[in-house]
Amino acid sequence: MSYFIGIDIGSTCAKTIVMDRERRILHRLLQPTGWSSVETAEEIKKKLLDLAIDVEKEKVVATGYGRVSVPYADKCVTEISCHGKGAAILHESADVLIIDIGGQDTKIIEVQGGAVTDFLMNDKCSAGTGRFLEVMANTLGVDPKQLCEMAREGGNTTISSLCTVFAESEVISLIGRGESRENIAFAVIDSIASKVISQAGHLNPRNKLVCLTGGLCDYDYLRDTLSEKLHVTVNAKPDGRYAGAIGAASFAVAMEE
Repeated sequence: MSYFIGIDIGSTCAKTIVMDRERRILHRLLQPTGWSSVETAEEIKKKLLDLAIDVEKEKVVATGYGRVSVPYADKCVTEISCHGKGAAILHESADVLIIDIGGQDTKIIEVQGGAVTDFLMNDKCSAGTGRFLEVMANTLGVDPKQLCEMAREGGNTTISSLCTVFAESEVISLIGRGESRENIAFAVIDSIASKVISQAGHLNPRNKLVCLTGGLCDYDYLRDTLSEKLHVTVNAKPDGRYAGAIGAASFAVAMEE
């Protein structure tokens, strides 16, 4: 049996998808990227070998932040192309607007007719990203998912700083003033959503199938907040965080078609 492997090494997490020739997902692997993408790629190779999959004998496509660090990849494809293809596959639509909130950047990708037609990326600042949420959660003494749940019970508080460092100082000041954690959590999610909306608005999400991918795609309150601010339903799938790896694996299949 032939296997087709997509490896998405992001700034914080590495995702691996193994497909068969019919593009059915056979295996999913998820692990922290750590400090070295090269070591992460080697760990993925070993984990696949434990599944009796030899990467040297199969088609492998790498994507993401650390894609050039996968020495056994047959091809490297940009994360924009892979996320676009992966989201289109997951949502079974050739036309979709993708909001991908990653660890260090946020991408807005427009796919029409199955091909990427436009995209915007916030890669200059961690505001509006998973890293921003992680820093704020640590400051409040909770994990990111708990912060999202707390935010549902809060309100009437804002964070004005767009810079993560200044925003953290602002949160510490709010804590010092006795503001509730729920209200601060609300402000954090509102800040992330507002930053994403300022990007997504440039690609006009109205009358489009909008989906959320990346590690935050299963955070219901964040998705609800994005939907409210965009005035459209933001959809998500259980495998949304694997969108890039799914797209890469699909490109691996295409290499033999």
